[in-house]
Amino acid sequence: MKTQDELKKIAGYKAAELVEDGMIVGLGTGSTVRYLLDALGERIKNDGMHFTGVPTSKRTADYGANLGMQIKSLDEVDQMDITIDGADEIDPEMNGIKGGGGAQTWEKLVAVNSKQVAWIVDESKMVDQLGKFPLPVEVLAYGHHQLVERLDALGYNPVVRVKNGETFHTDEGNIIIDLHMDHINDPDALADALSNMTGVVEHGLFLHMTQTVVVGTQDGAKVLTK
Repeated sequence: MKTQDELKKIAGYKAAELVEDGMIVGLGTGSTVRYLLDALGERIKNDGMHFTGVPTSKRTADYGANLGMQIKSLDEVDQMDITIDGADEIDPEMNGIKGGGGAQTWEKLVAVNSKQVAWIVDESKMVDQLGKFPLPVEVLAYGHHQLVERLDALGYNPVVRVKNGETFHTDEGNIIIDLHMDHINDPDALADALSNMTGVVEHGLFLHMTQTVVVGTQDGAKVLTK
């Protein structure tokens, strides 16, 4: 039996084949994306491949630059040819929950400015229904306790994210409230409701934007397409 890390590596290395010389590539964030970056770094070193990477976090920017990638910000490019990112859950319609690493706002900004979007995951991330994974909601720090109370009253079981004993802050200095909902019956309605809440910067529901999912399985890489 392959370990979860081995499955992530299978997906990351397979997805690197989607990147062609000269592309502008949105680079996601997370443990599976690390393997994608490693694979792309090898292609730069061994094959002389050139591409421009647009990172979705400072962590990805630093890691990619150390591997020899040309890194630019979102405002320095017109559009990405493809964005490759991880996901925390993916349902049969290729809708997903993202933001376990706290970068969902940058990730969504890059994704919506891409010609195509691909996700890379190990097989445990494929689910029948979204919601077991807590849904991240990035909010302004100012007044966030009021938002927690409002989300709690709606039955969303909100918990302010803490890391190493302190309140977690995103690259933009915002706070994340994780919604422990167990299941999400209507992702589109929930996405609209969250987007319309004052103080919410962005949520982790990524709906109707992904065309390809590369899954690391015990039998190798499986590529799913819409």
